[in-house]
Amino acid sequence: MVAVIKTSSSIRGILNYNENKVEIGKAECISAVNYPLKLEKLSFSSKLNRFLKLAELNTNAKRNTVHISLNFDPSENHSKEKLAEIADTYMEKLGFGRQPYLVYQHYDAGHPHCHIVTNNIQRDGKRIDLHLLGIRKSEPARKEIEEMFGLVKAEGRKQKENFSLNPIDVGRVQYGKAESRKAINSVLNQVLFDYKYSSLPELNAVLNLYNVHADRGSEESRIFKNNGLLYKILDQNSKPIGVPIKASEFYNKPTLKFLEEKFRVNETKKTILQKPR
Repeated sequence: MVAVIKTSSSIRGILNYNENKVEIGKAECISAVNYPLKLEKLSFSSKLNRFLKLAELNTNAKRNTVHISLNFDPSENHSKEKLAEIADTYMEKLGFGRQPYLVYQHYDAGHPHCHIVTNNIQRDGKRIDLHLLGIRKSEPARKEIEEMFGLVKAEGRKQKENFSLNPIDVGRVQYGKAESRKAINSVLNQVLFDYKYSSLPELNAVLNLYNVHADRGSEESRIFKNNGLLYKILDQNSKPIGVPIKASEFYNKPTLKFLEEKFRVNETKKTILQKPR
């Protein structure tokens, strides 16, 4: 077994990555641990909010998201139940046994693997130390789990160098090259949380670089009057092409209300940065 650990500050982006895989049939959420509801009753919002509420307990933490992939030898064929059990054992040994976490079985590679999404902010607001987590905790856990479950050992195998964890590979959207909502969603995941825009024109200045445009419609339109928002794909001449998609149809719900809050927060941050010291 090979374990790959990545840390981040965007739980929304990591969760979207895995949920998008589920939506297109390339993954399945097989376990939700330390959640108040059973897996089948969890919506995207309830999965996300569990993490966000913990993150709010320690806003000083620069990295509060942990994304792990457990990779197995191509010869192995584990059931969902066994994968979930391996994930539980691994998380316990890693020191995350009491944290909420989601386990996704992915089907988009030539080897069996699962992804685990969690955060490191505990109920008392203290952080679980992520420094050298792979060496300190993950490697000993991996070796113990290989013995416990009779897994193919990764020690000394070149395949260990071939695994990676790349949540989002964002490029310019090309109409017809990928399913529209998925393509737009990948861009939104990257741009909405990595750029400090404070108005719709500022946001579109970035989105347009990826051939995506956020549109409120004309002032006379129903969508404008109802404070709605559409996302469109742009062609090579920066003209809208294809069918616009409502903001409410995306997992992370990047609606006008959501954006206005981001505008307010980002404007505040800009003002602080501009103040003379």
